[in-house]
Amino acid sequence: MQTPKQKHRAKMSQASPSTSEYLTRKQVIDSKLRAAGWRVAPYTLDHPLSTYENCAIEEFPTESGPADYALCVDGQILGVVEAKKLTLGPQEVLPQAERYSRGLAESPFDFNGFRVPFLYSTNGEIIWHHDVRHPLNRSHPIAEFHTPEALREFLGRDLEAATDALLARPNNHPRLRPYQREASAAIERAIAGRKRQMLVAMATGTGKTFTMVNEVYRLMKSGVAKRILFLVDRRALAAQAVRAFASFDPEPNQKFDKIYEVYSQRFHREDFSEDEKFDPKVLPNAYLTSPKPGHAFVYVSTIQRMTVNLFGRNTIFNLGDEEIDEDAQKLDIPIHAFDLVIADECHRGYTASEEAVWRETLDHFDAIKIGLTATPAAHTTVYFKDVVFRYEYERAVREGFLVDYDVVAVISNVRMQGVFLKEGEKIGVVNPESGAKQLDLLEDERQFDTTEVEEKVTSPDSNRKILEEIKRYALAHEQEFGRFPKTLIFAVNDLPHTSHADQLVDLARDAFGRGDSFVQKITGHVDRPLQRIREFRNRKLPGVVVTVDMLSTGVDIPDLEFIVFLRPVKSRILFEQMLGRGTRKGEHYPDKSHFVVFDCFGGTLFEYFRNATDITADPPEAEIRTIVEVIEDIWQNRDREYNIRRLVKRLHRIDKQMSAEAREKFAAFVDSGDLSRYAKDLPDKLRKDFTGAMALLRDPDFQDLLMNYQRAPRTFLIAYETEDTVTSQWLVRGADGREFKPEDYLSAFARFVLENPAHIKAIRILLQRPRDWSTQALLELKQKLVAAPERFSVENLQKAHQIRYQKALVDIISMVKHAADEQQPLRTAEERVKLAMARITAGKAFTPDQQAWLALIEAHMMENLTIEREDFDTLPVFTLRGGLSQATRVFAGQLDGLVAQFNEAIAT
Repeated sequence: MQTPKQKHRAKMSQASPSTSEYLTRKQVIDSKLRAAGWRVAPYTLDHPLSTYENCAIEEFPTESGPADYALCVDGQILGVVEAKKLTLGPQEVLPQAERYSRGLAESPFDFNGFRVPFLYSTNGEIIWHHDVRHPLNRSHPIAEFHTPEALREFLGRDLEAATDALLARPNNHPRLRPYQREASAAIERAIAGRKRQMLVAMATGTGKTFTMVNEVYRLMKSGVAKRILFLVDRRALAAQAVRAFASFDPEPNQKFDKIYEVYSQRFHREDFSEDEKFDPKVLPNAYLTSPKPGHAFVYVSTIQRMTVNLFGRNTIFNLGDEEIDEDAQKLDIPIHAFDLVIADECHRGYTASEEAVWRETLDHFDAIKIGLTATPAAHTTVYFKDVVFRYEYERAVREGFLVDYDVVAVISNVRMQGVFLKEGEKIGVVNPESGAKQLDLLEDERQFDTTEVEEKVTSPDSNRKILEEIKRYALAHEQEFGRFPKTLIFAVNDLPHTSHADQLVDLARDAFGRGDSFVQKITGHVDRPLQRIREFRNRKLPGVVVTVDMLSTGVDIPDLEFIVFLRPVKSRILFEQMLGRGTRKGEHYPDKSHFVVFDCFGGTLFEYFRNATDITADPPEAEIRTIVEVIEDIWQNRDREYNIRRLVKRLHRIDKQMSAEAREKFAAFVDSGDLSRYAKDLPDKLRKDFTGAMALLRDPDFQDLLMNYQRAPRTFLIAYETEDTVTSQWLVRGADGREFKPEDYLSAFARFVLENPAHIKAIRILLQRPRDWSTQALLELKQKLVAAPERFSVENLQKAHQIRYQKALVDIISMVKHAADEQQPLRTAEERVKLAMARITAGKAFTPDQQAWLALIEAHMMENLTIEREDFDTLPVFTLRGGLSQATRVFAGQLDGLVAQFNEAIAT
């Protein structure tokens, strides 16, 4: 399976590396110039430049020698092309083109000594381009030559004036948040500095799309960019982006799409809600194939459609399971079709083949490119080069724009240890092709490791008990908050007849007992999935949704409160994207303070990703080069030893995956069809008789079989008699991303308290000088505890104490004292205040007025654990009864002494 670029390189590799510069020009470069709309013609002395319209003039004379090609438009030389043979790197010879540019004395242009503005160098395969009109403009590779129309347009464009206008334009839209203004400013500084590729990393839920819609308007209004391509990888995200542009009001009472044209690919009726106006404009093909300087528009497209537009349907590529539009066709799109390309969710590329398609599609356009992501990966930072702005999840939580999450580790023997089937057990055998089931009796024991659960075997008892454990937390949440938590469950797969998602839906309907509409599946296999996503987002039902990866990214469900990982994940990017579904603040539930993540692998998912950095180094999951290409690399002596090892691994893999029918076919080439033994012997054969061993490997029929061999039929078992043991444990998440079991968290807290009396005054007061207890000391204590790496918030500590000691709502003073001395009792704030009040008032008589004031003071201290003299004149509970002066009169001038006694008693 080859990408367009690989096909081109394969064709180029057929030419001899020693091909001369002249032959390279005639065989390759001339045709590329013609494909871009240039007429290739020799220079003739007596022909004026006006006769060379849209012409690549060969051997054009300059004071520094003849230029290989001079590009003539409107009677002016606008470009110089320096050609070299295939073996030379074109980037290294750009200075030669610069020399020719300086040597064109009769040119009307002068850009700091350069008399021609647009320079190119090429070896027939790679083209480098440099716009020398501004000293900060960087040379860079381009996919094709610019057309004559492109150079004419470039010459008439003043980017410096446009960027000056952009930087001077106020960025004060009332809906912009401070960090979104920071993002815009960073993008604009980068563009003004002539950066052409940049990455914007903003946490999921912080409004990347809104930020860019506003920025696109600014770029269009200032003239920096007029033709904008907004790329996404799913039709759902395309519909979402179209809505974002259409609803944005950059000027008072004026929508974006009424000021500038907003186009998209063709949508389906179900891509929009029933009450939503369904009127997206489909981009005319002419806007792609014949871009005009007067065009000013935004085009929202999926990467899949744009790839077909560029490379055709016959190109084999892999970009997930998104359906390709039936009307998509290959078009002749010049590289200057867009001034700006925005790649939304640009972390895409979980496999090497996906990454390759992203790159080739983006590489086609000679434009400013901005990548948007919440999870920057190694390949995205390499491609986009500079992370010009970063807004992390932790900062967004700290600033109140997103909510934090709790973690519950669900401990399942099946998920942690796999499935062990004993001899004599009854099992169900499912035919994955037809769905037919039959009962069987095991004649020998079988062991399935954890990676094979739900792929080769399932335990209904395990899935049922895990859902029952989730239900326990959901009912507790419903009792506390008065609503059932919207819950998203990630299943392993949704394969026909062996669907884990279907099994979970069926079991969850039984577990929750609230009807079919309460639990729904949303995957690519259901009718109108985008409509179902909208219903999950906007309606009370369904309350529980099971998915695989359709809702893993780019879908906005603000009221989501439970996320359940029943699917193992090894990609940090995907894991963080899945977590991001819950980070938004509630829409219908403004009191949503956090969401809960259920790690059904005993907390090992979080442990696995604990040390992951923001810039991941996840290796691609699938090879990008085909086995035929690897064989060709060996034949061409390109990294021969490495590629031999690579080939041996592929052959072993094929041997494990092939069907019996395929083995019989391989027997025509390899003894008994034993590809594994052949692979083992291959390195030695290649050393002893290279050409002889390569003869079989290069046989077209053998290669076709290697590429298209029949796979062994999949088997799937139902472990009816396997009983799982499922428990769960709340984990405390520290500020540094670590998760702690409650007992470990409290041990860390005890160490913190014992190690810090000398550094934290509030701890020293509680342990040594309770008479100095005050509101300021309490505030310092809370701030210092939360700032610790373990994030010792009152809420986290109370929950840990409740689990560890079955004591709810323990007050912060008790927790500190107990951490320093386990003999100290754990009390609630109410218990502590009542005890303190009893100690102070014991044996004393109080008037009715004094008793009324004491009741107010007691209630206040139960909430705040301190009281200050100033509180009597600032808090309504006291001021409504006359404030400080009245309290002082009632207590006959003894109020200050009482306040000191109250605080000391509370802290004792």
